[in-house]
Amino acid sequence: MAFRFAVITDLHFGERTKFRGKLRKVADAAPALAQAFVRRMNEQIAPDLVLALGDFIEDESPAADRARYMRCADVLRELRCPLRFVAGNHDTINLSDDDLRLAWQQQGPLFYSFDARGHHVCVLRTVERTGRDVRLPSDQLAWLRADLASTSLPSVVAMHHSVADQDLRGNPWFELAPHLALVSERQEVRRVVADSGRVVLVVNGHVHWNHVDMHDGIPYVTVQSLTENVEDDEPGRAARAWGIFTLDERGIQVDIEGEHPMRFQHHRQETLP
Repeated sequence: MAFRFAVITDLHFGERTKFRGKLRKVADAAPALAQAFVRRMNEQIAPDLVLALGDFIEDESPAADRARYMRCADVLRELRCPLRFVAGNHDTINLSDDDLRLAWQQQGPLFYSFDARGHHVCVLRTVERTGRDVRLPSDQLAWLRADLASTSLPSVVAMHHSVADQDLRGNPWFELAPHLALVSERQEVRRVVADSGRVVLVVNGHVHWNHVDMHDGIPYVTVQSLTENVEDDEPGRAARAWGIFTLDERGIQVDIEGEHPMRFQHHRQETLP
């Protein structure tokens, strides 16, 4: 049974943002680009699911963040398919877990799992300590191990930050700060993923580029930010990126649309037990 889902990440509703003196986020374009994504999904792609992988907003203040986050969630809820949310680092600077639960219209922890069209999806809530590191709390690692052991379905793991050993050379955000891009416990997470024998794909946002890494024969895919500036500086041109993932018994196809389109295919070498 084919499972097609879409990923949108790092929308950054808010004001344009500079980093190291250059325009990096064309954030004022986020509402229109999010609406374009919804139209594309509803009218042409018709995915089984959309995963929104976090950083809906540029953080500013509790009031501004709450309004922008709700506005982004409301736009995405125009999708005619199930929508699931992931917490990003900018989302949680001024907003509480209860704020996010309200916007998600969901109860319980911000890490959770569900089944969709013959596949199991695990959503993790990575935690960034501003300027220090990115962590996955030990209780979530234990939960992930138990959750994957409880399913017989091919599984996808989704989160905001990356647990791959990415080479960040040339990345304008994280070349000099890999500790703010990659989860400190990434080796432990990958061990749980590989030992499960169930996970066929791991997907994340945050790093603001398209990237594929392979660990233990499993693709770890990073999807570009919707609003990352693909020019060197002003006047700015948003990446308008999103990913379309198709999983079936043969393997995985990833199509990243936008200013820097990318296609990746991975064929399964063996059948899951």
